[in-house]
Amino acid sequence: MQTFEELGVRDDLLRGIHEMGFENPMPVQEKVIPVLLSGDHDLVALAQTGTGKTAAFGLPVIQRIDTERNVPQALILAPTRELCLQIAGDLADFSKYTPDLAVLPVYGGSSIESQIRALRKGVQIIVATPGRLIDLINRGVVKLADVHTVVLDEADEMLNMGFVDSINDILSHVPDDRKMLLFSATMPAEVAKIAKRFMHEPEEIVIGTRNEGAKNVRHVYYMVNARDKYLALKRIADDTPNIYAIIFCRTRRDTQEIADRLIQDGYNADALHGDLSQQQRDIVMKKFRDRVITLLVATDVAARGLDVDDLTHVINFGLPDDTAVYTHRSGRTGRAGKTGVSVAIIHSREKGRLREIERIIGKKFERKEVPTPEHIIEKQLYNLADRLERVEVNEEEIGKYLPGVARKLSWLTTEDLLKRVLSLEFNRLLDYYKDAPKIDFIDEKPAKKDHRERPASDKEKDRRTAEPGMERIYVSAGKADGFFAGNLIDMLNKLIEGKRVDVGRIDLMPSYSLFDVRKSDARRVVAALKGAEFYGKRIYCEIADKEKDYNHSSERKAKAPKKYKK
Repeated sequence: MQTFEELGVRDDLLRGIHEMGFENPMPVQEKVIPVLLSGDHDLVALAQTGTGKTAAFGLPVIQRIDTERNVPQALILAPTRELCLQIAGDLADFSKYTPDLAVLPVYGGSSIESQIRALRKGVQIIVATPGRLIDLINRGVVKLADVHTVVLDEADEMLNMGFVDSINDILSHVPDDRKMLLFSATMPAEVAKIAKRFMHEPEEIVIGTRNEGAKNVRHVYYMVNARDKYLALKRIADDTPNIYAIIFCRTRRDTQEIADRLIQDGYNADALHGDLSQQQRDIVMKKFRDRVITLLVATDVAARGLDVDDLTHVINFGLPDDTAVYTHRSGRTGRAGKTGVSVAIIHSREKGRLREIERIIGKKFERKEVPTPEHIIEKQLYNLADRLERVEVNEEEIGKYLPGVARKLSWLTTEDLLKRVLSLEFNRLLDYYKDAPKIDFIDEKPAKKDHRERPASDKEKDRRTAEPGMERIYVSAGKADGFFAGNLIDMLNKLIEGKRVDVGRIDLMPSYSLFDVRKSDARRVVAALKGAEFYGKRIYCEIADKEKDYNHSSERKAKAPKKYKK
């Protein structure tokens, strides 16, 4: 294995990177640094996020700067404010012992006046988002005539975000003989067009294979009914006591809703999406980086440029339509030689999409069963035991209080004391998972013949039968009344006091509805819904009777409501 010194990195930069803990070059650095330091031709590098590409282009860019000239000589374009700041910060760390080097991050959402003042003082390296840079070019503040190196980082992300025209505009202000470096995780057609139009016979370096997922990432999936996705998410989180994850959702609405539900259920979670102000986003991301929150629920656009080390999981709350998006998501874990897990929570209709992603990334997804309550509780108990073993004890300080506490608890045996310590931690989990059903989706479907031969009365009885560990509840409102699943959930949230009730399978009939809740919640639900009103209609509710013909009695009530009035 080569050293950074053997790659040609200068002494002042070696000192800086050694202080940062860099010992040996990563594969992308071994391949890219010599090319950038020695050759004058352009370069396309295909590499996943987290493979060390900032140092791969950053060290040679700094080394090629003439610090005696106080004009922009290198331009690095990034898709987001967060990535822009991260790159600028890394370059500042690399060049800690390089005198007279000025690096400036230029991005929207911050004072343009302060950026203008810094530019007028003189900088040699500009790290910019396209929109703000064009604004400064149009104001005549940024001159790119002396730029000899242009880097497009995460080029595929920039094109996904609609920056193609902006990039074309910016590159028209840069000399034709500049060296251009393009870094991308994937190589879609649009990125190839940019390379062909603006680069001169570029050399291509591929770390791994095109569109390949990160090597240190395991890809697993859980298949559940669509209504059980959130329950599966919670079980996955509970089964990983030290989880530190990004949960990706398709829409802003889903993102906020899932984050709100996780917070309500006691998880350290928050949302990151486009409806938040820049200040709100900064606060959320700082809390996530500081591990004040350990579950970040995000949209793809909002999470772009979010650089966080040591993620244990990336969780896909459903699969994206574009495989490149999945590649970007999964590449956020398993970074810098560490391992990570990319999880997909899917329903049966997404199975074909899963197979397509497998084919393109060249990786096989491992199907796993949703963790059972018993497995989760055992995992959490052992984690607590591990924390008790490792906790640092301040003998001097704790010793002051130990005799009094020991007298107070002297009547307890060691086993009693241990039971109480565990109960303090686990009563919530034990209560939540008591009688909880299995939620995996079963692939095997009954033969069509069986469906035809089953009498209608048997189908009705099946509809009135709860899932294991659940109780079936009947309410006298259905689709004909405009009563749907959302109305039911709203009623439960408004009318039931205390702990939130989780709803299982819901069957909506024309004149009545049936739904599952945990057995321990059933009587509370019936008491809350009895006598409630839905748009003027008085609701009747009871624990469902398997032998009762609800279809017949409900239809009769629906057709002749006056008969039941006194």
